[in-house]
Amino acid sequence: MRVTTSDIRKMKTEGKRFAALTAYDAVTARILDEVGVPLLLVGDSLGMVVLGYENTIPVTLADILYHTRAVVRGSRRALIVADMPFMTYHRSMDQALENAGRCIQEGGAQAVKLEGGRVMGETIERLVAVGIPVLGHIGLTPQSVHQLGGFKVQGKTLDAARRLVDDAHAVESAGAFAVVLECIPAEVARLIAERLSIPTIGIGAGPFCDAEIQVSSDILGWLPDFTPKHTRPYAQLAHEAAAAFRSFQEDVAARSFPTAKESFSVPDDVLVQLRKELSPTR
Repeated sequence: MRVTTSDIRKMKTEGKRFAALTAYDAVTARILDEVGVPLLLVGDSLGMVVLGYENTIPVTLADILYHTRAVVRGSRRALIVADMPFMTYHRSMDQALENAGRCIQEGGAQAVKLEGGRVMGETIERLVAVGIPVLGHIGLTPQSVHQLGGFKVQGKTLDAARRLVDDAHAVESAGAFAVVLECIPAEVARLIAERLSIPTIGIGAGPFCDAEIQVSSDILGWLPDFTPKHTRPYAQLAHEAAAAFRSFQEDVAARSFPTAKESFSVPDDVLVQLRKELSPTR
């Protein structure tokens, strides 16, 4: 049985801090599921860590649906949240309902994530009203990177911090089951977490949130050329993968791979007969 949004909310009331991670493929989802991660986000971060874009803006709904289906197939227990891409829920309520519905019906997700606070309150409320659970997202909202002037910490001034608190309350009031707080000062995140009844899921928001989410690629060290301040690599898979690929190339060049161990055989009588048939005629 999958984790539900009620289970996620219950973790806060019981004081159980939990980890969440991004997933974009079935293999990663299976591993995360096996170790018990309760919430997997098919984030639009796939634009940068999988598709090679500079930011999340080029990611399409088709991209999210494709990768969500893979993550759903690879998991059995985790709650799967599909990240709604840039401009797929902004033009009208009908657009938001249709595309969120596709994430649930076609993608197989159990919830969607939207960026924005008070401005998205009505949209969140409408989605929740028709049975689509919503994970909110405030602070640094990557889809607004051009308006924000880059990937910058939010809420550092009094007015900006007040707006974040207001946004958090608006998301909660609209019916979101939890809210992501991205790249905001730790003490501001703490004040928000203390005042909300729904879980706060931090990323670059300090140690006081009810949960923590990170991009799996950052945790695994897949992209060693850039490590965000808010993450901690728990492995160096890029280096290990490079070493493995290098060894494979060397073994192939030296004719030490494949060996009989990695090869298949044919019965001797078949081989004898085949050789006889292929022998040159004289």
